[in-house]
Amino acid sequence: MASVLLPFIRSLLFSLLLSCNPYAVHGGANSHHVLGSDSLKPATACSKPKGSNRTLLAVTHRHGPCSPIPSKTRPTPGEILRLDQLRLNYLQQMASSHGSRDTRVQESQTSLPAKLGTALGSAEYVVTVGYGTPEQDQTVNFDTGSDISWIQCQPCPDCYPQQENYFNPPQSSSYASIPCSSPECSLSSELYCPNPTCMYNVTYGDNSTTAGYLSRETLTLSPSDAVSGFIFGCGQSNKRLNGTLAGLMGLGRGNLSLVSQTSQKFGNVFSYCLPPTESSAGYLTFGEPAPSDTISYTPMHTDPSNPTFYFVNLIAISLGGQQLAIQPSVFSSTTFFLDSGTVITRLPPSAYQVLRSAFQSSMMNYTMRGSSGILDTCYDENVDIKPAPVALHFEGNVTLNLDDSGILFDNCLAFAGHEKDSDGGIIGNVQQRTFEVVYDLAAEKIGLQPNACN
Repeated sequence: MASVLLPFIRSLLFSLLLSCNPYAVHGGANSHHVLGSDSLKPATACSKPKGSNRTLLAVTHRHGPCSPIPSKTRPTPGEILRLDQLRLNYLQQMASSHGSRDTRVQESQTSLPAKLGTALGSAEYVVTVGYGTPEQDQTVNFDTGSDISWIQCQPCPDCYPQQENYFNPPQSSSYASIPCSSPECSLSSELYCPNPTCMYNVTYGDNSTTAGYLSRETLTLSPSDAVSGFIFGCGQSNKRLNGTLAGLMGLGRGNLSLVSQTSQKFGNVFSYCLPPTESSAGYLTFGEPAPSDTISYTPMHTDPSNPTFYFVNLIAISLGGQQLAIQPSVFSSTTFFLDSGTVITRLPPSAYQVLRSAFQSSMMNYTMRGSSGILDTCYDENVDIKPAPVALHFEGNVTLNLDDSGILFDNCLAFAGHEKDSDGGIIGNVQQRTFEVVYDLAAEKIGLQPNACN
């Protein structure tokens, strides 16, 4: 009976989610697969995207009205920022040994990658996929800053409560654990062999951990598209994690990420568009995006000590159409990476101070309020404000003219400064709203297309 009901239940779930975001899905090599998403502000209804003929593979904001596991309580902006800061702290620790851009190029010719760490953060964007044969639905965090995908598995002696059932390997005909003798067990420094079965152990930036068996399984992305033999972590001990979700989907650059494991199928290309509000839907695609004259590409750089992340060169910032007076050396000596899991963009302090001063001067007609966590340029919460236009300029003559929703968070300027210019920088997901962000690993470039969610 269970084998009959599960496909029906999953089909019903997809039908319901299609009401949030009706995109089309087509199978085959290098095909374009779309998953929806949602943003950060509270909402009660899920609206449909317009002007697309692609079918939804459901990706939503975890607390939004389209979420397959809607939460009874939602974190406050302060709690989101607290989790974001924990993620940042760990990323800064990883970045502390970074040199200049020229130094990183020299190191890449002589150095092996250091052990990779990851940082979980607030886990805002989720996707529901099917594990096993027959499928067992699992809603997981969607993260470009992680490689290993994992879910909680029965029997789970040390698991946190989640809204869906734990994955049950004995009920799947396609499940298999990976032995230590398998070459896959040497693909990551987060794998080890205390017994004949290969194990994984990941520690995140907020000191949460997940550990269990490295396994193979059929991963179903849509009713018409499945990945056979997908390598993932079958979690048995998962502590201090941001609960209710079943686990995590890793979209980093490492060997075990979903992107790498499906490179033959999708050509090592994926993209997403994060919408302006959590009541509107965006998408995540696998495969080449549709040709467009409005996509601009900037080079994708690699840091040998952090092979998971997607690095770009930010070269300038504009406010109100005028480039800010920030010394070019501030940007040229700083590592920036693009991240779906970090909320707020972090800048070198000298760059942030110039932006903050100019932004405050342009917003003199609005009443300021006290700081909100790490955000120090905040305005009356009860007033709808029109922010001054902000643009980020990247290598390759690429300009990101931020949507209004990409400038403010909780009515605060959605940027923060690091303690030192040498601490590096992060382009957070608030600033990416409404743009299709294309990650073309094969061509080592990142594309940005404006107004893509509509």
